[in-house]
Formats: sequence, C-alpha cells, structure tokens
Amino acid sequence: MSHQTGIRANESLKKFFGKCRDGHVRVFKVSIENEELTLSAQSGAKGTWEQDYDKLVLPLIKDDQPCYILYRFDSRSSTGGYEWALISWSPDDSSVRQKMLYASTKATLKQEFGGGQIKEEIHATVKEEVSLSGFRKHKANARAPAPLTPAEEELARMRIEGTTAGVGVGVDSRQQTLSGVAFPISAEAKDSIMELASGRCNYVQLKIDLEKEEIHLSDCDSIGLDRLPGKVPSNSARYHLYTFKHTHEGDLLEAIVFIYSMPGYSCSIKERMLYSSCKGPLLNSIEDDIGLEIVKKMEIDSGSELTEDFLQEELHPKKNLHRPKFAKPKGPPNRGAKRLTKGQDGH
Repeated sequence: MSHQTGIRANESLKKFFGKCRDGHVRVFKVSIENEELTLSAQSGAKGTWEQDYDKLVLPLIKDDQPCYILYRFDSRSSTGGYEWALISWSPDDSSVRQKMLYASTKATLKQEFGGGQIKEEIHATVKEEVSLSGFRKHKANARAPAPLTPAEEELARMRIEGTTAGVGVGVDSRQQTLSGVAFPISAEAKDSIMELASGRCNYVQLKIDLEKEEIHLSDCDSIGLDRLPGKVPSNSARYHLYTFKHTHEGDLLEAIVFIYSMPGYSCSIKERMLYSSCKGPLLNSIEDDIGLEIVKKMEIDSGSELTEDFLQEELHPKKNLHRPKFAKPKGPPNRGAKRLTKGQDGH
C-alpha cells in the first residue's frame, strides 16, 4: 500500500530488537495491539534453523488472526549480523480491515527492526505456505526463471534439439523429427509397458536420463487410485501410464491414460524442453510400436490434481444439455423471386 498507518513499535519491542540479534533468539512474533507493534511470543534456538522451523513457527499462527513472524537463520550477512526471514501471516479467514492494517504496517516494522537484516520475505495465507516445505517452495520459485514466451519456448526447444543432434550417438539410437526428439526406450521400460498392456500391473512411470539421453523405467506397480497422486514427483518431470478402472453410465470400464507431469519452474529449462520434445515420439512408439491403446493424454503440474472426479471429467466430459441450438437466421420477409440481370445484348 502507498500509505502507512502511523503504528510503530512500543518501547518494549524496541528494546527487544536491540538484544534479539545475539544468536540466542530463534523466532519471535509481533502483533498489532492497541495501535502499537507488540512482542507476542519468542523462542530460543534449539537446533539448526531447519530443525527448529516447523516446531517453533507453526504454533505461532492462528487461523483468523494476522501477525508478523521474524525467524533467524544460522547464516550471517556481509556485515556480520545474523540473517532473518520476515513472514507476513494474513489468513483468508481474517477480516479485510485486519489484512489492510497489517499490510500497511509491514514497511514500518522492517524499518524499525532493520531491513538490511531481512534476507527472505514470505507472504502466507494458508498454513502450508508457512511450513518449512512451503518456505522451500518459495525459495525455489524465487530462483526460477521467468516464464518463456511461445517464441522463446520454440527457440529453446530448437537449441536443445540442436545440441542433442548426434554427438557420440549413432543415427539408429535416436531420431530428430519435426514433432520432437525420439530417445531410445530401455528394454526394461518396454517390458513394463507390455506388463501393463497384459494387466499384470496397472501403473508405469518413465523418466529421461538427461545425460545418456535415454528413456528408462522409474516405477512399475499395481496401485489404487488413492496412491496415484503420491507417485508424482514434486521436483522433476515424469511420464506416467495408468489403467483407470471406473464406472460410467452403469458400465465397468478400463481406460489406459498417459499423464505428463511437469512441476513448473523447479525443473531446469533443459529438463522441461526435453520432456516436452520427447513426449510426442514416445507416445508414437508406445501406441504404434508396442501396440498399447491410450484412451486419454493429459498434462498436470501436481499429483494432487489426480482425483477420481478429474479423471472422470477428462474421459467423459459433461455435456451442456441446455445449450441452445444454433438457428440459421431468417431472410428478409417478402423478398420475392430472385432478380435476373439482363446482359448487354438484352438476353
């Protein structure tokens, strides 16, 4: 926000600021009370900052009340002082007035504490974002490159395909096509796909060996749908084949689906481009060479998307029965017979 609230740290909090940087305090909570920034809680260090994080931070937050949490890392800045993280907790259940008040006062808190000591800033609205895993995702997203434009994606794909155009690899082992790059599939991976086709398993996961430029088997299993989301890595791309047993309109069906999982920009550009470029040729090989019929192909960012409702909707989209049919517009009334134009010779 462009303006400040005029709320400042009370004297007790100012004194605490002066002594909390000696390395004994790991975390403290600041709240706005009686129009003052007030120290609400504090805890000392017990282990490393990662060991202490969830145990000390999560108990400080409430579902309906914003606050600030300052958490000390073990690292020091170039000036010799410890580095800190500022967590602005603004839960969805809190009032709009409270959210605005805390958002407008954050700059004052940073100024009075010392903005040069704050290495990381996190704005969180749900508990998952406050946790250590949420903090790590925040770090990964901060390091990720900006999304590429379609033109940049195409250029990057062409560069990668150019760098993988046969250095030390025979022509028979890999083909570069207009639709992508065809890496060889390992015998173990092919055998597992055949097992899935015959019903001896219902899940196969494939991965690309980025160094050897080959497609290998990563996992082969027989699982229920409830275990499928847990099979999707959160930090690397994968291809998945799954036999989805379900009912539709009273019929018991089995549909083999192909799932391409890509967890956003936590993956390198090379990994994203290679998985994207290899997907088409891999599908062609699975369907044409191995003979496996894939009913549906889909792409996801996270395993949490793989619910029964999601797969049902992908395979059997609901039709809009209330959509009005397109009616051809009527012509102008009483337009009569077609008009004949005479030629120059009168005929």
